[in-house]
Amino acid sequence: MHPEFLPDVPALLMENTERVLVVADLHFGIESGLARAGVHVQSRSRARASRVLAAVRETDPDLLLLLGDVKHMVPITSRQECDELPALLDSFRDLTEVKVLPGNHDGGIARFLKDGELLPAAGARIDGAGYLHGHTHPDPDLAGGLLVIGHLHPVVSLSDEVGCSLRAEPAYLYSSLTGEGWGDGTRVLAVPAACEFSGGVDVLDLKESGLGPLARCIDEDDAEVWLRDGTYIGTLAEIREQRGA
Repeated sequence: MHPEFLPDVPALLMENTERVLVVADLHFGIESGLARAGVHVQSRSRARASRVLAAVRETDPDLLLLLGDVKHMVPITSRQECDELPALLDSFRDLTEVKVLPGNHDGGIARFLKDGELLPAAGARIDGAGYLHGHTHPDPDLAGGLLVIGHLHPVVSLSDEVGCSLRAEPAYLYSSLTGEGWGDGTRVLAVPAACEFSGGVDVLDLKESGLGPLARCIDEDDAEVWLRDGTYIGTLAEIREQRGA
């Protein structure tokens, strides 16, 4: 299995016998949710989709796998989503096969999908790896291997040379799963969110974040972190030591 990080989306290309392009947490329609909170920004759905399309053209995958939270509004489907999602999904289909693993924001997503595109919320095994959004317990059949998930929106906080200016950068987190029921070599790779407005959770806070059963099982010392461009940051223990936390 050969993972490749694509920083501009961000996205993950997984290659074994097939090429699977993985994109998590696009949150199309998030601008409507922000407007309800009094924050008014122009829709950036087309720009977000354009980054995905550029990655598809660059990597020529056999499958574009949308790893949950394709849409944003819950429990309803917004007018923005109804207006935008059909054309956005068709633009993906024009280039490659599309499948969706539904997330906690994806109520009603089936109405926008074609037969066979919607996979089970508990996950699916594709070309040797397990995939699910990450807000639910995975299918027991996926245990013992690599699970690629979204949902956690991992970021790592970086400071400048004098330790003054902090910024949160989207990150990948790779960890074995600890605790009862995970003594079988199951590992998790958490993919950063592709939506620029969706925020994130610092990697040091993920275990206590309450963001689902897999977050609670992260190895809080030996889990490893990369930036979206593939720059290796270190283990959680090393990051904690660098911050003096």
